[in-house]
Amino acid sequence: MTRKLHILLALCCLLAASQAFAQGKLSFEKETHDFGTIAEGTQAVYEFRLKNVGDQPVIITGVQASCGCTTPTWTSAPILPGKMGMVTAVYNSAGRPGAFNKSISVASNAEAPLQVLYIKGEVGPKDLKTNYSPEQKAMSPRLAVGSTNYNFGKLEIGQKSIAKFRIKNTGRQPLVIQGVKSACNCVQYRVSEPALKPGQTALVELRYSATVLGEQSEEVTVLSNDIVVPMLRFTLKANVTKRQAPENMLRKGEQPTP
Repeated sequence: MTRKLHILLALCCLLAASQAFAQGKLSFEKETHDFGTIAEGTQAVYEFRLKNVGDQPVIITGVQASCGCTTPTWTSAPILPGKMGMVTAVYNSAGRPGAFNKSISVASNAEAPLQVLYIKGEVGPKDLKTNYSPEQKAMSPRLAVGSTNYNFGKLEIGQKSIAKFRIKNTGRQPLVIQGVKSACNCVQYRVSEPALKPGQTALVELRYSATVLGEQSEEVTVLSNDIVVPMLRFTLKANVTKRQAPENMLRKGEQPTP
C-alpha cells in the first residue's frame, strides 16, 4: 500500500510540474513591416498576424507604440492554442516628412511577456510622383478591382459598417496595400492577405464610421505598390440619421407608472 501511495504521489507531482510549465506562446508572421515610400497625409495601416503556438490561452494585456503618431489596436479576447490574433498599427504621416522607424511593444501572459514589432518607411511629398520606364511598369504589381462604389444605405450616427471589395493582382510582382486616405479620417481598412502573389485575389474591407448627419459621399484613396496606379479611389455613400431612442425609454414629461 505504501509503494502504491508513493507512485501516486510521484504521478501527481509530475502532473503538477507539467501544468506549471504549460504556457501560451505567440508567434508573429513577421515582426517588421516596411511601408516603402508613402505620400504625406497617408494613414498607413498594417496588420501583424500572430498565432498562439503554445498550449494555454494567451491574453494581450496591452500594446504601446513608441510615439503618438502610431495608433495600435489588437485582439482583446483570449487567443486559444492554435488560434490566430492580430496587432494593427496605424501610422499617421501628416506633417511628418522623411524616414520613420517606430516600435510597438506587445505585452501578454505568453511565454515571452513582452514582444516588440517595428514599422518603417519614408514619407514623401503629398503629390508623390515618380517616373518609371516601360519595363518597370510592365513588371509592376497591378491592383485590379470590379466596382469602386459602395452605398451603405441608412446608418445611425456613430454606427460603424464595413464595405467589402474583392481585388486581384494582375501584375508580375507581389502586391501590397500600403494604406488609405480620406478627408474625414473616418475610414480604416483591413486586407485578407498581406501580400498578393501575381494572379491572387483578396478581400479589402473599408471600415466606415458615421460621424456626420445627412447624405454622405466619402472619397477613399487606397494606396499600394502598384507603380502604374499607386492611388485607387473608392467612393462610400451613406444616409446618416440620428440615433433612434430605445422603445422602452420614457418619453420626456411622462411619469412612471407605479
